[in-house]
Amino acid sequence: MELTQARETKKQLSDFARDLAERHGVPLAPYSLGEDVSAADVVRAPTLSLGLAPQSGGGYGIAVRYRLGVPTARAFVRRVTAEVGPQVDVRRTGRIRTLEGKARPRPPVATALAAGETDRVRPLRPGVSIAHVDVTAGTLGAFVARADEPDARYVLSNFHVLAGSPSAQEGDVVLQPGPADGGRDPADRVGTLSQVAPLAPGEPATVDAALALLDDGVGTDPAYPVGRVTTTAEAVGRESVAKIGRTTALTAGTVTAIELDDVVVGYGDELGVLSFDGQIEVESTGEGPFSRGGDSGSLVYREDGVALGLLFAGSETGGTNGTGLTYCNPIDAVLATLGVTLA
Repeated sequence: MELTQARETKKQLSDFARDLAERHGVPLAPYSLGEDVSAADVVRAPTLSLGLAPQSGGGYGIAVRYRLGVPTARAFVRRVTAEVGPQVDVRRTGRIRTLEGKARPRPPVATALAAGETDRVRPLRPGVSIAHVDVTAGTLGAFVARADEPDARYVLSNFHVLAGSPSAQEGDVVLQPGPADGGRDPADRVGTLSQVAPLAPGEPATVDAALALLDDGVGTDPAYPVGRVTTTAEAVGRESVAKIGRTTALTAGTVTAIELDDVVVGYGDELGVLSFDGQIEVESTGEGPFSRGGDSGSLVYREDGVALGLLFAGSETGGTNGTGLTYCNPIDAVLATLGVTLA
């Protein structure tokens, strides 16, 4: 299918899946559950994610992702995929996670197991450990700027890395390395929380992103490790991509799905389980995973150095090597939400 037809088919399939779910009395998306349903009920629900899957011969099929291998979920998948025919890419992901409890990544961040840069690094550069003073550790994704503040310097990462909680406030201390890697205030302070893309329980989201304003005198090296990444593009599928992250360092992958809706992600007690629309999926092309806990906030870019996404979550299973799938916010959506450009 060409792109327009694939999008229309996805919309029709989404309507069909929701009707099917309503007839069986089960939720298809977390925000369809109602206020009286707990996060545990959402996790157990046989939710589906639908997107576009690039085909090897060109064009697109429909990406169908389901989390749980329970009979209801498998029955839903069979009914939904039967509506599409052969142009469908079905994968079981297991649960997709970023946090567990208050600002605690899952699986737990472990400095001793990290291949990336968990030490104190000056000048700052993409891929190093960074976090809010009350968070464990994530990744510095990129440096960004505002047109109306030519002298201000900002760091881009995830909400759950630079804020970690809805109770975080502008001006909170940001450390490099993150606290899990030994960062302490004030010795390792590099800036303060400046802005977040709000996340709210019960509402669909698009981006998990935040900015830290760097303190005066903190040096930066935006050219590491692949040169300056200042150009962005919309992911179209099958791109060869890479990222530099705090935990798994430099890894390579390929874009396996785009425009994924209803990607259900666990955010711990304060935010519960959130659903993201319009997401990018990446699988590893190496022997290990494309990402692990602590890589959140990494910039995902093409081989030519053009940015495509901001890494924010990963699945338990899936991918050709069984090491899980990685999910990214489209970078243009991130930058537009925060009102910045890559510096």
